[in-house]
Amino acid sequence: MTDQEKQALKEDKRKEKRTAEEAGQLAKEQVRKKAYLAKEQAIEKAWKANKTKRSEKRAAEETGQLAGEQARREAYLAREKAAAESQEAKKQPPG
Repeated sequence: MTDQEKQALKEDKRKEKRTAEEAGQLAKEQVRKKAYLAKEQAIEKAWKANKTKRSEKRAAEETGQLAGEQARREAYLAREKAAAESQEAKKQPPG
C-alpha cells in the first residue's frame, strides 16, 4: 500500500469519524431543543393556570365586595327610614 493510499484511508476514517460526531451532536441538540420546548410549555401552562386562578379569586372578591356594599346600603337606608319614622312620630300629637 502506498503512502498516498494510506493517507486516503486515514482521511476517509477522519471523515467518517467527523460525520459520526456531527450526527451525535445533532441528536444531542435535538434532545436539548425538545427539553427546552417542554420546559417552556410547562412554564406557560403554569402561568396560565395561575392567571386563571388569580382571575377567579379576583372575581370572587369583587362579588363579595359588591354584596357587602349592597348590605351596607340597605342597612343605611333602613336606619334612615327608621330615623325618619321616629322624627315623624315625634311630630305627631299624642293620641
